[in-house]
Amino acid sequence: MVKKTITINNPTGLHARPATLIVKEASKYKSHISLAHGTHEINAKSIMGIMSMGLSMGSEVDIIAEGVDEHEALEGIVVLFESNFGE
Repeated sequence: MVKKTITINNPTGLHARPATLIVKEASKYKSHISLAHGTHEINAKSIMGIMSMGLSMGSEVDIIAEGVDEHEALEGIVVLFESNFGE
């Protein structure tokens, strides 16, 4: 299992477009990938789960990957967050 905490810098938070990009990226990997904020943890391959978190700019989220390609999976998701989802 690998984990990284990241702060959301996107001014509009995790709305539909970033959530779609996360699901698309997460679906490329065999590993289980989750996002956690406080006590709320969701499957990063679920757009409804991501949207239900209601994360806004400044929120901290843990990205957790576990499985055969966990390092690649974590890096792929982190790159999306660090690029502010291309916005």
